[in-house]
Amino acid sequence: MNQLEQQIKDFVDRDFDALVSLRREFHRHPELGREEHWTAARIEEELGKLDLPHHRCAETGVVAYVDGKSEGPAPLTADGRSRCMALRADIDALPLTELRETAYTSNIPGRMHACGHDVHLTSLLGTARALQAHRDLFAGRVILIFQPSEENGFGGRRMVEEGAVNGATRCFGFHIAPELKCGTLGLMEGANNASVDWFRMTIRGEGTHAAYPHQGADALYMAAQVVVAAQALVTRLNDPAQPLLLGFGRLEAGTTYNVVADKAVLEGTIRALDPAVRKDVIRRLEQLLQDTVTLYGGTASVEWDVNGEMLINTAEAVREARKVAVSLFGEDCLAVRKPALIGDDMSEYIDAVTGCYAFIGTQDPERPETAHPLHHACLDVDEEVFRVSVPMMTAYTLEYMRGEV
Repeated sequence: MNQLEQQIKDFVDRDFDALVSLRREFHRHPELGREEHWTAARIEEELGKLDLPHHRCAETGVVAYVDGKSEGPAPLTADGRSRCMALRADIDALPLTELRETAYTSNIPGRMHACGHDVHLTSLLGTARALQAHRDLFAGRVILIFQPSEENGFGGRRMVEEGAVNGATRCFGFHIAPELKCGTLGLMEGANNASVDWFRMTIRGEGTHAAYPHQGADALYMAAQVVVAAQALVTRLNDPAQPLLLGFGRLEAGTTYNVVADKAVLEGTIRALDPAVRKDVIRRLEQLLQDTVTLYGGTASVEWDVNGEMLINTAEAVREARKVAVSLFGEDCLAVRKPALIGDDMSEYIDAVTGCYAFIGTQDPERPETAHPLHHACLDVDEEVFRVSVPMMTAYTLEYMRGEV
């Protein structure tokens, strides 16, 4: 650990209790995507205390800037650009009712920070404090991105479209990882998270009395056939060595027990770690849908939306971040985190700017609630994570801006 990194860790140790308090405040006030009005205002309040310029972006998102005060220009990148780091945290919650009773349990029924975004945004505010306190150690600009609407795939795309990363030469962020012990982190090159496609199928048949099914076209039966047959697209037509998920989460059809349903609606998702696999299964699913409804006398349409592209960590950025992590926490801090079929629209930033995404452990083996998976209604974290997340974000930023990695 170098002198700069020790200085950062000491600063975070002094700020630790305040960060825990801030995280718990955000945890008590979860808000869904595109509704993060209180959250955004509270973030702006904290940024105001630091005298950091900031503005709204993507409706309920916030972008702030920390300008270095070191004499001279920022070191240049290999292609002659002034270095600029963009740091991103998501801020939205999930439509879940929290089942654990604590001093910081959600105050809003049916809303919960069950994906760690309260930790993410608190860590970025802690990093803002650390960077502002050490702005004499770097030149140039750091961009802080508090992104709304990650869970529905809206926020990242909009933030990039509205210029949040304009001028950035590197980007970094992290996600909590309850499967990893607190004090460790996963930093892997290449594909880390899957592409996420949402679809809605609308199947139309013809209603009739349940006693005379041959006189109608049963949309519910057609939907059921599609759900069952679609599984073979993964188990029989896809290479088993290629990760792929095709899942249905909703089927709605019919009005009563003795009438053949004239309409059925299916919603589901496709997740893949290879663009060719993704393209092929989409084509096959559309063909399966049309062949099935044609056979049974119906018609069908399908809507698609991309909730997130594959998150592919850039090798150069991973090497830089791993170097900082090992210097801060030692070789043992690095954990292996396998690619997952969950999505994350941090991919939007890495597609626009060279960067990487870390997965920072939040599990305390003595506290079972910290080992629950993401989106679990009893999930909690080991708040010692702030002694990892904030130094990591701050030190990587400073060392990148100073041309030391």
